[in-house]
Amino acid sequence: MRKLKDIKPLELKDDVLYVINQLKLPHELVWEKLETLADYEKAIKDMIVRGAPLIGIVGAYGFYTGIKEGIDYIQVYERLKQTRPTAVNLFWALDRMKSIYEKYGNDLNLLLKEAKRIEVEDYHANRSIGGYGEVLIPKKANILTHCNTGALATAGWGTALGIIRSAFENDKDITVYVDETRPYLQGSRLTAWELLQEGIPHYIITDSSAGFLIKKGMIDVIVVGADRITLNGDVANKIGTYSLSILAKHHNIPLYVAAPSSSFDFNLESGDEIPIEERNEDEVKNCHCCKVAPQQSKALNYSFDITPAENITAIITEKGIIEKPNKEKILKFFGRKLS
Repeated sequence: MRKLKDIKPLELKDDVLYVINQLKLPHELVWEKLETLADYEKAIKDMIVRGAPLIGIVGAYGFYTGIKEGIDYIQVYERLKQTRPTAVNLFWALDRMKSIYEKYGNDLNLLLKEAKRIEVEDYHANRSIGGYGEVLIPKKANILTHCNTGALATAGWGTALGIIRSAFENDKDITVYVDETRPYLQGSRLTAWELLQEGIPHYIITDSSAGFLIKKGMIDVIVVGADRITLNGDVANKIGTYSLSILAKHHNIPLYVAAPSSSFDFNLESGDEIPIEERNEDEVKNCHCCKVAPQQSKALNYSFDITPAENITAIITEKGIIEKPNKEKILKFFGRKLS
């Protein structure tokens, strides 16, 4: 068994949260100090921190910080809730924090304990996802992944990239093909950086290369994450995931979605109901301070798309695997009844 690093994207010191500034990677490893509610809002909005599970964790610590500042808890809740609209993990974590406040009042110790609990639970969930998922990876495999779903997107280890880590840890002969993931390049900047730290063989590819590589038989399996999963098994994930699902289905290769239970939204029937974040067009026209398009041109910048359940081979969670997901299977998996 290989020995891997245990990258952590956040650290609590003296009641202050420090997070890796993911906008600075891969060239600089910079830790940002989050001391006020406004700091937390900016960190999430500006994607200093990103990845659905990590956004939820940071949101929980932000709730604690806002209460510590003396801000009304409803205002704290609403301000943090507005930072990113698609990833359900943020709302899930904030609801947990709000529930503690409404039950016990202004007890900072309990609020901090709950935020820490959310962080620790996520880390252990990721290790379990990795354990369940790596069983599905052949002993020798070329794996395509999209965006960043690793330690940097979570409390540590990762979801989809956590499965890749676990497969490599268990001595499987894998090579990873990393979609660069325009426009924020979370693949080429962040996923490649993590793989480099672990010594996992990989190639960075342009997003539009994926279809050609799959057609050439160079990809055995696709593993991606999720920002929200609806009752029928539809998945919201980084823009470009839907296209990969079509390619996987056409070429008969498995597409696995890795996500913790907190990514499931039991209030939404299908992906049609998920709000899709549209970010500033400048992120498309500029690539890390480099202008790559006429500034007078208009650009569309949807951050997520919806992959229908019918295109998904299985959803891998910390509780187990849901094969060919649908509403009945998801409800049964979580011990809920059909309404």
